[in-house]
Amino acid sequence: MSLVDAVISTGGCAVDDTMNGEGDTADEQAVEQFAGWVFDRFLGGMETLSIHIGSSLGLYAALRAAPTTVAELAARTGIDRRYAREWLEQQATAGILDVDGVGEGDELRFRLPSAQAEVLTDRASLGYSAPLADMFAAVALRLPDLTDAYRSGRGVPWAAFGAAVRDGQGDINRPWFENVLAKALASVPRVHEVLSRPDAGIADVACGHGWSTIGLARAYPDAIVDGFDIDAPAIEAAHEHAAGLENVTFSELRGEQLADEGEARYDAAFVFEALHDMPDPVAVLSSIRRAVRSDGVVVVMDEAVAETFSPPGDDTERAMYGYSLLICLPDSMSTPDSVATGTVMRHATLERYAHEAGFSAVSILPIDGFAAFRFYLLER
Repeated sequence: MSLVDAVISTGGCAVDDTMNGEGDTADEQAVEQFAGWVFDRFLGGMETLSIHIGSSLGLYAALRAAPTTVAELAARTGIDRRYAREWLEQQATAGILDVDGVGEGDELRFRLPSAQAEVLTDRASLGYSAPLADMFAAVALRLPDLTDAYRSGRGVPWAAFGAAVRDGQGDINRPWFENVLAKALASVPRVHEVLSRPDAGIADVACGHGWSTIGLARAYPDAIVDGFDIDAPAIEAAHEHAAGLENVTFSELRGEQLADEGEARYDAAFVFEALHDMPDPVAVLSSIRRAVRSDGVVVVMDEAVAETFSPPGDDTERAMYGYSLLICLPDSMSTPDSVATGTVMRHATLERYAHEAGFSAVSILPIDGFAAFRFYLLER
């Protein structure tokens, strides 16, 4: 039996704790099982890249408009006909597309089912996932830089990953901030009351593409919401997204600079899924504490990772370690003297940062249903 035959025959079984530990002799079943696990991830990686091709070339959008033959897809999208055929057949083989008819031939019609269409093309859907494939492809291009960083101890800055990662992060977060954030914050009376104050000042630190800022501004139209980020292209995109919204401003500013004006001018401050990326989170939190009034609120939303390192982890834990290995930790380490938190910022780590910044406690807000995130209230 060849290696590929052995791998396929395992059916891609998940890894379990029967595999050999250090010093043990691996048995054939354990080897085949783990080989199957690796092959399963290989398939997933290849198919993820095929999704990136379909998304970046507008192939899914064309399929959503109407079922298509090979020739029609090539004509609609301007791609080569031979590549169109191979991509369509691969997508059908992977179970992404349906086919009207059997066999091969240019007359076969390929259809994008409604569920797949929503996940791959509907930017307003909570299920929209195509940007994950775009981010995966962009990170893959940086692997030589990443392996060099691992050897040298240096980093790979956010800007080096390019627009696909920046835009992908914004696009993935957008439906959650547009559709869920307002309800989530309204469910916490203490936070909602502060945000509902007349002319409330709200700071959104490290706002990225600005969708969290926009979500806050729409939910609380009497407030003035200021979004800040150090990434100029992200701020430019945020301005475009917020066109016509009058109670929003965006500026390039480091979180450490929020209190530079010397007065507590905000009723509330938020850091959405960004504190773990910051080279000096204590300085940022300290600046936020000084910039927010004593009767205001400070909320950090970050990944809902486990309280302690307890492998094997769940899907959230695995995903966040993946982000950390390939994006967040290298970005953080690109700044000299960074604390290098990484994506997996556990509750105890956030508490330590908060205490060092002058906060007295960190509590978890009772907000459910916000994907893989957790909301923390930082108490004075």
